[in-house]
Amino acid sequence: MSPSPEILKEVQGETRLVKALEQLTSVLLPGETIEACAVQRRFFALSHRRVVVAATSGRFVDMRRSLFGGFHPISIRWQDLKEVRIEVGPLAARLTIIFFGGPDLAIAGNQSSLTVSGLRKSQAEAVYRVCQAQDQAWREKRRVRELEELRARSGAIQVGSSPAGAGLDSPSDGGREDVVARLEKAKALLDKGLLSDAEFEALKARIVNAL
Repeated sequence: MSPSPEILKEVQGETRLVKALEQLTSVLLPGETIEACAVQRRFFALSHRRVVVAATSGRFVDMRRSLFGGFHPISIRWQDLKEVRIEVGPLAARLTIIFFGGPDLAIAGNQSSLTVSGLRKSQAEAVYRVCQAQDQAWREKRRVRELEELRARSGAIQVGSSPAGAGLDSPSDGGREDVVARLEKAKALLDKGLLSDAEFEALKARIVNAL
Protein backbone atom coordinates (compact mmCIF):
# COMPACT_ATOMS: atom_id res chain seq x y z
CA MET A 1 0.00 0.00 0.00
CA SER A 2 1.36 3.44 -0.94
CA PRO A 3 0.71 6.80 0.80
CA SER A 4 -2.27 8.71 -0.56
CA PRO A 5 -1.65 11.29 -3.36
CA GLU A 6 -2.57 14.12 -0.97
CA ILE A 7 0.07 13.09 1.56
CA LEU A 8 2.70 12.47 -1.10
CA LYS A 9 2.09 15.96 -2.44
CA GLU A 10 3.04 17.40 0.96
CA VAL A 11 6.53 15.88 0.72
CA GLN A 12 7.00 16.16 -3.04
CA GLY A 13 10.67 16.22 -3.99
CA GLU A 14 11.85 15.05 -0.55
CA THR A 15 12.93 11.49 -1.25
CA ARG A 16 13.84 10.61 2.33
CA LEU A 17 10.48 11.73 3.66
CA VAL A 18 8.66 9.80 0.95
CA LYS A 19 10.59 6.72 2.05
CA ALA A 20 9.66 7.40 5.68
CA LEU A 21 5.98 7.54 4.73
CA GLU A 22 6.30 4.37 2.69
CA GLN A 23 7.91 2.67 5.69
CA LEU A 24 5.09 3.90 7.88
CA THR A 25 2.52 2.61 5.43
CA SER A 26 4.22 -0.78 5.42
CA VAL A 27 3.51 -1.27 9.16
CA LEU A 28 -0.17 -0.35 8.99
CA LEU A 29 -2.68 -3.01 9.97
CA PRO A 30 -5.16 -4.36 7.42
CA GLY A 31 -7.78 -1.68 6.83
CA GLU A 32 -5.78 0.99 8.68
CA THR A 33 -5.28 4.25 6.78
CA ILE A 34 -3.26 7.44 7.27
CA GLU A 35 -5.64 10.35 7.86
CA ALA A 36 -3.07 13.11 8.37
CA CYS A 37 0.67 13.48 8.75
CA ALA A 38 3.16 16.20 9.63
CA VAL A 39 6.85 16.60 8.86
CA GLN A 40 9.43 18.29 11.05
CA ARG A 41 11.10 21.30 9.45
CA ARG A 42 14.76 20.85 8.61
CA PHE A 43 15.84 23.78 10.83
CA PHE A 44 14.52 21.91 13.91
CA ALA A 45 16.39 18.71 13.06
CA LEU A 46 20.00 19.87 12.81
CA SER A 47 21.29 17.12 15.11
CA HIS A 48 19.01 14.29 14.04
CA ARG A 49 16.92 12.98 11.18
CA ARG A 50 13.60 14.72 10.74
CA VAL A 51 10.58 13.24 12.49
CA VAL A 52 7.36 12.34 10.70
CA VAL A 53 4.18 11.98 12.74
CA ALA A 54 0.90 10.57 11.50
CA ALA A 55 -2.67 10.13 12.68
CA THR A 56 -4.10 6.91 11.31
CA SER A 57 -7.55 5.43 11.67
CA GLY A 58 -6.30 3.43 14.66
CA ARG A 59 -3.43 5.27 16.34
CA PHE A 60 -0.93 8.10 16.49
CA VAL A 61 2.49 7.22 15.07
CA ASP A 62 5.81 8.99 15.60
CA MET A 63 8.25 7.81 12.91
CA ARG A 64 11.94 8.43 13.62
CA ARG A 65 14.77 7.55 11.27
CA SER A 66 18.04 6.30 12.69
CA LEU A 67 21.30 7.99 11.74
CA PHE A 68 22.53 4.58 10.61
CA GLY A 69 19.45 3.66 8.60
CA GLY A 70 16.13 2.08 9.45
CA PHE A 71 13.04 3.51 11.09
CA HIS A 72 11.74 3.41 14.64
CA PRO A 73 7.98 3.96 14.91
CA ILE A 74 6.40 4.86 18.24
CA SER A 75 2.68 4.04 18.36
CA ILE A 76 0.00 5.38 20.70
CA ARG A 77 -3.39 3.74 20.42
CA TRP A 78 -6.36 6.07 20.34
CA GLN A 79 -7.92 4.30 23.33
CA ASP A 80 -4.83 5.27 25.36
CA LEU A 81 -4.99 8.96 24.38
CA LYS A 82 -5.74 11.32 27.26
CA GLU A 83 -5.08 14.74 25.78
CA VAL A 84 -3.53 16.41 22.75
CA ARG A 85 -2.11 19.94 22.69
CA ILE A 86 -0.81 22.14 19.91
CA GLU A 87 1.24 25.32 20.06
CA VAL A 88 1.50 27.20 16.80
CA GLY A 89 4.35 29.70 16.42
CA PRO A 90 5.43 31.95 13.57
CA LEU A 91 7.68 29.29 12.03
CA ALA A 92 6.38 25.93 13.18
CA ALA A 93 4.08 24.06 15.54
CA ARG A 94 4.65 21.90 18.60
CA LEU A 95 2.43 18.86 19.15
CA THR A 96 2.15 17.16 22.55
CA ILE A 97 0.40 13.84 23.08
CA ILE A 98 -0.47 12.80 26.65
CA PHE A 99 -1.48 9.18 27.00
CA PHE A 100 -2.23 6.46 29.52
CA GLY A 101 0.02 3.51 30.11
CA GLY A 102 -2.77 1.26 31.33
CA PRO A 103 -4.88 -1.54 29.81
CA ASP A 104 -7.50 -1.41 27.06
CA LEU A 105 -9.98 1.46 27.37
CA ALA A 106 -7.56 2.92 29.91
CA ILE A 107 -9.45 4.68 32.67
CA ALA A 108 -6.57 5.16 35.06
CA GLY A 109 -2.90 4.43 35.25
CA ASN A 110 0.44 6.05 34.69
CA GLN A 111 0.57 8.87 32.18
CA SER A 112 3.29 9.61 29.67
CA SER A 113 3.75 12.31 27.08
CA LEU A 114 5.37 12.70 23.68
CA THR A 115 6.27 16.10 22.25
CA VAL A 116 7.41 16.87 18.72
CA SER A 117 8.57 20.40 17.90
CA GLY A 118 9.18 22.14 14.61
CA LEU A 119 6.33 20.58 12.65
CA ARG A 120 4.95 22.28 9.57
CA LYS A 121 1.99 24.28 10.82
CA SER A 122 -0.80 23.28 8.45
CA GLN A 123 0.19 19.63 8.67
CA ALA A 124 0.40 19.70 12.47
CA GLU A 125 -3.04 21.30 12.65
CA ALA A 126 -4.47 18.52 10.45
CA VAL A 127 -2.96 15.87 12.74
CA TYR A 128 -4.27 17.75 15.77
CA ARG A 129 -7.83 17.75 14.39
CA VAL A 130 -7.77 13.99 13.93
CA CYS A 131 -6.37 13.53 17.44
CA GLN A 132 -9.08 15.79 18.89
CA ALA A 133 -11.83 13.83 17.16
CA GLN A 134 -10.42 10.54 18.45
CA ASP A 135 -9.95 12.02 21.93
CA GLN A 136 -13.61 13.03 22.13
CA ALA A 137 -14.79 9.65 20.82
CA TRP A 138 -12.72 7.64 23.27
CA ARG A 139 -13.46 10.02 26.16
CA GLU A 140 -17.15 9.17 25.69
CA LYS A 141 -16.35 5.45 25.55
CA ARG A 142 -14.37 5.72 28.80
CA ARG A 143 -17.27 7.63 30.40
CA VAL A 144 -19.66 4.84 29.45
CA ARG A 145 -17.19 2.27 30.77
CA GLU A 146 -16.92 4.14 34.08
CA LEU A 147 -20.71 4.26 34.31
CA GLU A 148 -20.95 0.53 33.77
CA GLU A 149 -18.31 -0.20 36.40
CA LEU A 150 -19.92 2.17 38.88
CA ARG A 151 -23.31 0.60 38.27
CA ALA A 152 -21.81 -2.85 38.84
CA ARG A 153 -20.24 -1.75 42.13
CA SER A 154 -23.51 -0.09 43.21
CA GLY A 155 -25.76 -2.99 42.30
CA ALA A 156 -26.74 -1.80 38.82
CA ILE A 157 -28.41 1.39 40.02
CA GLN A 158 -30.43 3.55 37.56
CA VAL A 159 -32.32 6.95 37.64
CA GLY A 160 -35.17 7.99 35.37
CA SER A 161 -33.70 8.76 31.98
CA SER A 162 -30.15 8.69 33.35
CA PRO A 163 -28.75 5.13 33.74
CA ALA A 164 -26.18 6.47 36.20
CA GLY A 165 -28.65 6.90 39.04
CA ALA A 166 -31.52 4.56 38.40
CA GLY A 167 -32.73 2.66 41.42
CA LEU A 168 -31.37 5.11 43.96
CA ASP A 169 -34.80 6.68 44.37
CA SER A 170 -36.66 3.41 45.01
CA PRO A 171 -37.93 2.88 48.57
CA SER A 172 -36.45 0.19 50.79
CA ASP A 173 -36.69 -1.03 54.35
CA GLY A 174 -33.47 0.58 55.48
CA GLY A 175 -35.11 3.73 56.86
CA ARG A 176 -33.14 6.90 57.46
CA GLU A 177 -29.71 5.23 57.25
CA ASP A 178 -30.58 3.83 53.82
CA VAL A 179 -31.68 7.28 52.62
CA VAL A 180 -28.37 8.77 53.76
CA ALA A 181 -26.46 6.04 51.92
CA ARG A 182 -28.44 6.64 48.72
CA LEU A 183 -27.90 10.40 48.98
CA GLU A 184 -24.15 9.82 49.37
CA LYS A 185 -24.14 7.62 46.26
CA ALA A 186 -26.05 10.27 44.32
CA LYS A 187 -23.55 12.94 45.43
CA ALA A 188 -20.69 10.69 44.32
CA LEU A 189 -22.28 10.40 40.88
CA LEU A 190 -22.58 14.19 40.72
CA ASP A 191 -18.95 14.69 41.74
CA LYS A 192 -17.81 12.29 39.03
CA GLY A 193 -19.77 14.22 36.44
CA LEU A 194 -22.08 11.27 35.77
CA LEU A 195 -25.15 13.28 36.79
CA SER A 196 -26.01 16.86 35.89
CA ASP A 197 -27.02 19.34 38.63
CA ALA A 198 -30.65 19.08 37.51
CA GLU A 199 -30.57 15.26 37.58
CA PHE A 200 -28.99 15.31 41.04
CA GLU A 201 -31.61 17.66 42.46
CA ALA A 202 -34.41 15.58 40.96
CA LEU A 203 -32.91 12.37 42.31
CA LYS A 204 -32.36 13.90 45.76
CA ALA A 205 -36.00 14.94 45.92
CA ARG A 206 -37.12 11.42 44.96
CA ILE A 207 -34.90 9.80 47.59
CA VAL A 208 -36.22 12.10 50.32
CA ASN A 209 -39.83 11.68 49.22
CA ALA A 210 -39.41 7.91 49.27
CA LEU A 211 -39.17 7.98 53.09
